[in-house]
Amino acid sequence: MTAATPIRVALIGLGKIARDQHLPAMAADPRFALVAVVSRHAQQPGLPSFHTFDDLLASGVAFDAVALCTPPQVRHGLARRALEAGKHVMLEKPPGATLSEVEDLRQVADARGVTLQATWHSRYAPAVAPARAWLEGRTITAARINWREDVRVWHPGQDWIWEPGGLGVFDPGINALSIATAVLPRPFFLTEATLHVPENRQSPIQAQLAFVDTLGVPVTAEFDFLQTGPQSWDIEVDTDGGALRLSHGGARLWIDRALVHEQPEAEYPGLYARFAELIGAGQSDVDVTPLRHVADVFLLGRRVAAPAFIE
Repeated sequence: MTAATPIRVALIGLGKIARDQHLPAMAADPRFALVAVVSRHAQQPGLPSFHTFDDLLASGVAFDAVALCTPPQVRHGLARRALEAGKHVMLEKPPGATLSEVEDLRQVADARGVTLQATWHSRYAPAVAPARAWLEGRTITAARINWREDVRVWHPGQDWIWEPGGLGVFDPGINALSIATAVLPRPFFLTEATLHVPENRQSPIQAQLAFVDTLGVPVTAEFDFLQTGPQSWDIEVDTDGGALRLSHGGARLWIDRALVHEQPEAEYPGLYARFAELIGAGQSDVDVTPLRHVADVFLLGRRVAAPAFIE
């Protein structure tokens, strides 16, 4: 895999995340070449564009991998077809609508000898690895997640996010859980949750969660899809060596209120670098820990009615 022989990628789904992140990340990495797009509603100038994956397969366009950016509810069938055709697959987060779907894809990828990557882009935020390193060897006494954003800004007109499998506020909330599971040294488990579900929707718009880790240390989370003004994507960890805070979605690291690490955002370039490494090594990366936590929330959480959500 070099600039002379790049991995040829077909992008399936050409919505906001594909345009904002996948297209520029591939364009900046010579190990990849975008060769086709599949979308029911959009085209990419200068590239073969197809309405369905079947149309792409029938076209004769040669490709080695697919990046799947569709809503999670329809992802499994497309990913399985691609794996069965011998293509490497990158799954946008969350990797599927259910844990069973993702496990099926993992087994198919293993059987076909191709790479499957379940991506968690927030783990590639620049301050996440330094935070994990700083926490090593310290005694943690509590952790708090505060993840609040405006759904009208980040998901305008995206009705799928409110349907079963769309996750509602857990679409961004799962990013926080992906960071927490990467930086906290021990597994943690849900003890209780409250889900606020608008009376005209199927998925929650707010949530409060309580976890404990294997030593009984509390981990709490507040998720909110109705934040206006400045957005809040923070994780705070109390330790015997001071207080750590990850802010701006993992872009900045603070220790005892002093900023100690900040770099430009490069999450998706990191994802694609990892994808190239996995393909080169003949491996897969199918960590479903954040999705398992969300599944636990929907299994154990108490639902309360919230006012109707109007776009």
